[in-house]
Amino acid sequence: MSTSIAKTLFPGVAVVTGAGGTGIGAAVARAFAAAGCERIAITDLNEVTLEQTKQAVAAAHPNVRLLVHPGNVADDQFADSFIDKVVQYFGRVDYAVNCAGVLGQPLRSAETSVAEFDRVNNINYRGCWLSSRAQLKQMVRQDALPSHDSSRSPQRGAIVNVASQLGIVSRPSAPAYCASKSAVIGMTRSDAIDYSKDGIRVNCVCPGVIETPMTMGNTEIREAITPAIEIAPMKRMGKPEEVADAVLFLCSTKASFVQGHAMVVDGGYITV
Repeated sequence: MSTSIAKTLFPGVAVVTGAGGTGIGAAVARAFAAAGCERIAITDLNEVTLEQTKQAVAAAHPNVRLLVHPGNVADDQFADSFIDKVVQYFGRVDYAVNCAGVLGQPLRSAETSVAEFDRVNNINYRGCWLSSRAQLKQMVRQDALPSHDSSRSPQRGAIVNVASQLGIVSRPSAPAYCASKSAVIGMTRSDAIDYSKDGIRVNCVCPGVIETPMTMGNTEIREAITPAIEIAPMKRMGKPEEVADAVLFLCSTKASFVQGHAMVVDGGYITV
C-alpha cells in the first residue's frame, strides 16, 4: 500500500459540481480537502462564487491541487468537456459528487409554465444525468484504486448524486422540483445496478432543509420550508457540512458494500 493511500481515504481525484459559494457543493469540496484528498476539480455556473470556494480551499489546504472550470451542467457539451479537462490535468476521476441544482418557483402544476418545469428539470435531473454519464464513461476505462483495507475489493470509482428528501416525500407547490429529485434517485439506483460489475458504486444523498443561500435567500422560500423544520424531530436546519460528511462516507471505501442507496440527511423529517 502506498504512502498516500495509507494516510488518507481519498488518494484519488475528486470532482464536485455546483461547488460555488457556501452551499453543499462548496462544503463537499472543503471536506475532501480536509480529509486529505489532494486533487480536486470543481465547477459551478457562477464564476464569482466558484472563485470563493477556490480561495477557501487554497487558504486552508495549500497542498491541494485544484482545477477550477466554470460551466453549465445543463449544457449538452459541458459535462464531457469538463471531465476531459479533469483527466488531462489529473489523469483520472475517482470520486464524483453532483451537487448542482435549483429550487423551483412555489407554484401548483396548473400555474407552472413549461419553461419553468424545463428549467428545474434540465438542471436538477438532466444536468445530473449528463454529469454522471461523463463520469461513468471515464471510470469504466481506468484502473481501480486499492481500498484503505486490503481485505476489500479495489474501487474503480464512486459517484454520489445530490437528490432531496423531496424526492422521497413531497410538499405542496413543488411538482417540478419533487419530480426532478425523484428522478435523480431512480437514475442513481439504475446506474448502481448497471455499474456494479465494473467496480463502480453509485449512491445519492437526500438532504432536508439545509442552511444554504438557495434556501435562505428568498422570503417566499423560507416561508415554504418553515413547516418542514417544525415537523422534523430535530427541529432545525441542517448544515452543509453535515451533508458533506455523508457524501464523503459514500465516496470512501468505508462504504464498500453500499450501492444504490438514497441516504437521507434531514433531521428525521421523513420518519414522522
